[in-house]
Amino acid sequence: MNILKNLIISSAVVVLLTSCDSFLDINPKGKLGDEQLNTADNIEKLVIAAYSLVGGDFRRTALWPYSDVRSDDAYKGGGGTGDNAQWNIFETFVQMRVDLSDVDLKWYRNYVAVSRANNALARLHNLSEEEFPKKQIRVAEMRFLRAHQMFELKLLFKHIPWIDETILAAEYINISNVEYTDKQLWDRLIEEFRFAVNNLPEQNEDVGRANKYSAKAYLAKVLLYAAYEQNEKHEVVSIDKTKLEEVVTLISELEGRYSLAPDFARNFLHEYENGTESVFAVQNSSNDGTPYGMLDQSSMLTYPMNAEYGCCGFLQPSQNLVNAFKTDENGLPLFESYNMSDISTSSDLFEYNIDLRLLHTVAIPGVPFKYNPTFIYERGWSRQPETYGAFLSMKGAVLPDCSCFQRAGAYMSSSKNRDIIRYDDALLWKAEALIELGRHMEALPIINSIRLRAQNSSGLLVDVTGNPTAQFKVGEYINGENCNWTQEFARKALRWERRLEMALECSRFFDLVRWGDADQYMNTYFSEEKTKRAHLRDAQFTKSRDEYFPIPLAQINFSKKLHKQNYGWPDN
Repeated sequence: MNILKNLIISSAVVVLLTSCDSFLDINPKGKLGDEQLNTADNIEKLVIAAYSLVGGDFRRTALWPYSDVRSDDAYKGGGGTGDNAQWNIFETFVQMRVDLSDVDLKWYRNYVAVSRANNALARLHNLSEEEFPKKQIRVAEMRFLRAHQMFELKLLFKHIPWIDETILAAEYINISNVEYTDKQLWDRLIEEFRFAVNNLPEQNEDVGRANKYSAKAYLAKVLLYAAYEQNEKHEVVSIDKTKLEEVVTLISELEGRYSLAPDFARNFLHEYENGTESVFAVQNSSNDGTPYGMLDQSSMLTYPMNAEYGCCGFLQPSQNLVNAFKTDENGLPLFESYNMSDISTSSDLFEYNIDLRLLHTVAIPGVPFKYNPTFIYERGWSRQPETYGAFLSMKGAVLPDCSCFQRAGAYMSSSKNRDIIRYDDALLWKAEALIELGRHMEALPIINSIRLRAQNSSGLLVDVTGNPTAQFKVGEYINGENCNWTQEFARKALRWERRLEMALECSRFFDLVRWGDADQYMNTYFSEEKTKRAHLRDAQFTKSRDEYFPIPLAQINFSKKLHKQNYGWPDN
């Protein structure tokens, strides 16, 4: 998809200077101004520039340190607690402050992406339909992308300033983060995605562009989050059933257009990207005329510390997450007893029944890495196993002989796409909405379809002799036989399923906050996990504070105290 994967907007300014003084007296030889930018061709390039930031433009602002590492799914990893030390603060919560530079950086980078969409929108408004027949489609795309960035900010900070194309840069300082209430901000996001649904074509011209169906999926996601209404203390006080009904309708409208891949592995392999399950994805690239290409920034720090890779060992699965993949004699989760003993090595994988998704997600010593039976993951590939254990995340990685693999200086990466919305995720939103609506029997076949696909995803999980690499067992829920499918049980099953299916894909922490259960889950996790990982011995989640990051102090100061601090955090 060359139009979205190749972006070169250039303006050359060649000034030959003989002294510092002469610089002050010489006018620029080349200048790219509004008149030149306000053309259909150049606005198209600005649109593509906005797309280029969908996946983030910097490895340090990938979403996982701000989500997975704050959940019970992952440790920071890397070279010890002092390596990217602010992420250790994210993980343990107790030393969180309002002045952490990485929190401010994440805020800033997302708003840079918002500004790109706004720049394109402001210029699109200056063109007529005659001058640019695709105007309305591009407007809808930019509102979709802006809402994507604002949604991420909303999940991280709750109260954020709403910046659109009508606001001049000089006026940003006058826009408060509490101009809109929590509910009103959700309404603004819903409005953006609803506009995109109504104005995008069913099939956009290039793979990777937003279309009507990806907008419907994103609208459903925002509606689901907005349905769990919170008070000032971040407690869930009610659930909006009307929003949940629309979630069910919207996801139902995706059926037939998307489908589950026959093997879970295909969602994490370069050769199957943009497949039947991918609803909206970051379109990465290499060898595209730029120094490193549009590489996968999100996985750049997560590769093993071995000869074939070499850096950097971050994002390590927790022991709790690994244990959660155990199943009982029916192939169902061990809801109550899963964490009473640990899976550590390849031999442990034959001591228990195992959900196959574990070995699609987590690298375990003695087991093939990323489906290559001769490429066996070793404990020494973990950068600091004495602190973080020996597991590594694997979904974002590619093999070193993949045509998509590329080094970027000291870092490893690839041109493999990363899904932002997948159909399995969307199906689980629908199941969740149905359960909360009291229609839990309708959710049962949806959850079973996800589990059946997992059951059938063993083809690549074999050793050099072709034998399975674990004692795999995944079963479906059968009401009245192996479970009693009440609303309460269905809710528990759904939440477990989301954890296994979407593990290490930046969903878990936001799920816990949405459900209003973050403090309960996280403090139970810390009480158990600190006996296995000493770096968590002082970790503590503070209810009605740690659900969201503090508004960065730098942003409060920039706004001359117009921005207000989130509940539970000091005002200065």
